[in-house]
Amino acid sequence: MTTLERPEIRTTGLQAQSWAIARRNFLHIKRMPEMLMDVTIQPVMFVLLFAFVFGSSIDVATPAGYRAFLLPGIMAQTVAFASFIVAVGLTADLDKGIVDRMRSLPINPAAVLVGRSISSLVHASIGLVVMSLTGLLIGWRIHTDVFQAAFGYVLLLGWGFAMIWVGIWVGSAMRSVEAVNGVMFATMFPITFLANTFAPTDQMPTVLRFVAEWNPISSLTQAVRVLWGNDQPLAEGAAFPMHHPIPFTIGWIILITAVVAPLAIRTFRARTAD
Repeated sequence: MTTLERPEIRTTGLQAQSWAIARRNFLHIKRMPEMLMDVTIQPVMFVLLFAFVFGSSIDVATPAGYRAFLLPGIMAQTVAFASFIVAVGLTADLDKGIVDRMRSLPINPAAVLVGRSISSLVHASIGLVVMSLTGLLIGWRIHTDVFQAAFGYVLLLGWGFAMIWVGIWVGSAMRSVEAVNGVMFATMFPITFLANTFAPTDQMPTVLRFVAEWNPISSLTQAVRVLWGNDQPLAEGAAFPMHHPIPFTIGWIILITAVVAPLAIRTFRARTAD
């Protein structure tokens, strides 16, 4: 009587495991293209709505007009909403037991988070490409050199990376997709609008202007405008971050990642240990 040998389980490194999980998320998008609506249809609607409907009533001092002023703000909002996407996706995976099934395999637990981060960052990058093409069609241009232009995109993706950790934290803490939708909408929506994303802050009431100009989203938006040559002269009394938006944006990215990433990992471990 012959005995069957137990098949050998081959494990791979964190990089390969993370890519495998990211590829799974890409396959979901391929099978359900409507998952890209938030980075394709929605940003284009925002660009056209603000550029052609509200833009005529918003005065800016940029040489290229309101459309050049608008694009960095919408891009900043889109990458900020990367936290929304990863939170919903992670909560859905946890709720359906997909993460538990992954944990039964010989993989590094961190691969689940890294894979989700990779797919979410690519997801946000698609939105930046779509908005850039839309902006070019309506007259937006970059007026600086290729290095400053590229650095503007790097800051946007860096901000998206920091926001992904916020999404992982919220997605691990919430017990349902409905709860995630409520929390993220109630926080991210006002944060991205109470800023200089769509209108200059100098005409805001004093308190709102102070909050808006110290808002990290405003630093990011102003930094990208400066790097792309789409900024306008600062009004009198502008807050300190508006005078130094690039170092402030880099600092915010580092600070948010350094603070939230450990909290997100701890919360994810506690959730999956239940």
